[in-house]
Formats: sequence, structure tokens, C-alpha cells
Amino acid sequence: QVQLVESGGGLVQAGDSLRLSCVASGRTFSTGWFRQAPGKEREFVAAVTWLGTNTYYADSVKGRFTISRDNAKITVYLQMNSLKPEDTAVYYCAASRRVWTIEENEYDYWGQGTQVTVSS
Repeated sequence: QVQLVESGGGLVQAGDSLRLSCVASGRTFSTGWFRQAPGKEREFVAAVTWLGTNTYYADSVKGRFTISRDNAKITVYLQMNSLKPEDTAVYYCAASRRVWTIEENEYDYWGQGTQVTVSS
């Protein structure tokens, strides 16, 4: 059983940075971050393969967010820089048994989410 725990959310001002962490209890081949803003559907943010060799980002966060794994492949991070009010959302860590995917319906395990609020 894979369990995911997110942390690192908070309230910041536009232009600030946050670093989200996702700790996975079991091996997964790929891990992604998704977010859901009020009144919006959940959307893909970023994904990384188990080895951390491949990453992919939504256009809305390219150049600002960075996804990475630690050396032990236990924790996945989402470094968020130059935050904008439109980044405000609940951020979810998700894990997939697939080698690589950015498709929400191909993720098998989900964390509880962590709130990120960016004020203007």
C-alpha cells in the first residue's frame, strides 16, 4: 500500500516562493503534482519519473516550478517560485504505477492535499 503525505503549503504574497514535499511510503514509477482551485477542475502541474530523469510541467508553471526527487527516492519536491495569485489551490501529490504519465486517471494513489494561497 502506497501512502502519500504532502506538506509545505501556506499563505504567501505574489512573487514569494514555497517548497512542497511529498513523502511516499512505497515505490512508485512516477509521481505528479496536481492542483485544484475553487470552482475549477483539478489540473496537472508537474510530474517526475522514479529515477528523476524525466520531468514534465504544465505550461502555466514552466520556468517557475521545479519538481525533483531526493537521493533516496523517498521524497518528491515541488519548488514553486514567483508565485502568482492564480497559483492558489489545493495541491495534491499523486503516485502512479506507470513508468510515465501525466494523465490524472492513471494515477493510483493520492495524498490529502496541502493548501497554497497566494495573495496579490
